[in-house]
Amino acid sequence: MQDATTSAQPLVSGLAEHLIGSEIIRIAGEINHRIAQGERIHNLTIGDFSPAVFPLPERFRDLIQEAYGEGLSNYPPANGVVELLRAVSSMVLRSQGLDYGTDAVLVAGGARPLIYATYMAVVNPGEHVVYPVPSWNNNHYSYLQGAQKVEVEATRENRFLPTAEELRPHLKGAALLALCSPLNPTGTSFTKEQLEAICDLVLEENARRNGEKPLYLMYDQIYRDLVLDGTVHVDPVSLRPAMRPYTIYIDGISKSLAATGVRVGWAFGPVQVMRKMAAILGHVGAWAPKPEQVATARFLGEDAYGAAVAKHRTMVAERVNGYHHGIQQLKENGYPVDSIPSQGAIYLSVRIGIIGRTTPEGKVLHDAADVTYYLIEKAGVGIVPFFAFGTRRDSDWFRISVGTTRMDMVPGVMDGLRKAIDALN
Repeated sequence: MQDATTSAQPLVSGLAEHLIGSEIIRIAGEINHRIAQGERIHNLTIGDFSPAVFPLPERFRDLIQEAYGEGLSNYPPANGVVELLRAVSSMVLRSQGLDYGTDAVLVAGGARPLIYATYMAVVNPGEHVVYPVPSWNNNHYSYLQGAQKVEVEATRENRFLPTAEELRPHLKGAALLALCSPLNPTGTSFTKEQLEAICDLVLEENARRNGEKPLYLMYDQIYRDLVLDGTVHVDPVSLRPAMRPYTIYIDGISKSLAATGVRVGWAFGPVQVMRKMAAILGHVGAWAPKPEQVATARFLGEDAYGAAVAKHRTMVAERVNGYHHGIQQLKENGYPVDSIPSQGAIYLSVRIGIIGRTTPEGKVLHDAADVTYYLIEKAGVGIVPFFAFGTRRDSDWFRISVGTTRMDMVPGVMDGLRKAIDALN
């Protein structure tokens, strides 16, 4: 019998025992619990869409139902149905001018399995993965692969995007550089000049290796179709064709069609890497359902796809701009807030500069976590602090996600923030 004073041994693996849960999901869970208790809270946390606000395009929904009616309910090929591989290949050529054959495309159940497979395919345990903070989930994927995290903190001055000079000291010997544009959580996008400079660093590093295992660039462009207000999406291989052997693209329909629950994503890149990623996901079984794959293939080739994306983009722009204008009005009125105009995705970076202030109950707001829960309780507003994406807890920047926003909510969010700040000592 084990002595009561002896600490119990973990009942699971060391990896599972020390895995950190999602801070975003934890905050959203707290908000949902409060809402269930009758509290009125605007939940702007999860990077998802309310189907009541952003419904699935009607034509796409009909195509999915038609595919189920055709009896396409068996296993899909491990790398994706041929019809969708061809449709993605054609769309990449049409939209980005990049010629990737079907053997360079891999389909999976959304972008997440593809990101995981990228880490598994090109990073050995103990090797370095370089990524900016704030950014989404690279810390967790690095942990799962046993990689050494190299976090490069980006700054407000550069719209929270890493510069080539900030990345330069960290690329020697690294296995993977993970970038995203438009960026989750900031809603900002690389310029042509910014990305060219970073690509040149990757090419320089790989030339130095002279045939050794290369430095790969994972380029997550899942929000590519949601660039806003005249922003032009740029990508590595279009800017520097020599990047082709080293670039792994991540994309899909989850965000462009508000189809997060449909679970169809794709990667494209070096054929030998795609084959290894397909083998990994074949063992995991992370396939997109066959009817959804077939429906996506058919929809990508229709004019209705472009119309649906354009409508979605307009709705997103209206919402992020609404919040941005509201925050800027508060700033003009002397409140300690700020925001960066969104260039893409469904996010707005906002600053709520109240760390160090004291609540009406006499509690000091020591860090962004305190501010987060103060705003939930006193403003009725749930937003995500940047420390959930890797920055320090004393950062006073937050992410607003607009996927659940009706436009009539925006004034209420601004009024809640104003009243909560007014109440502070």
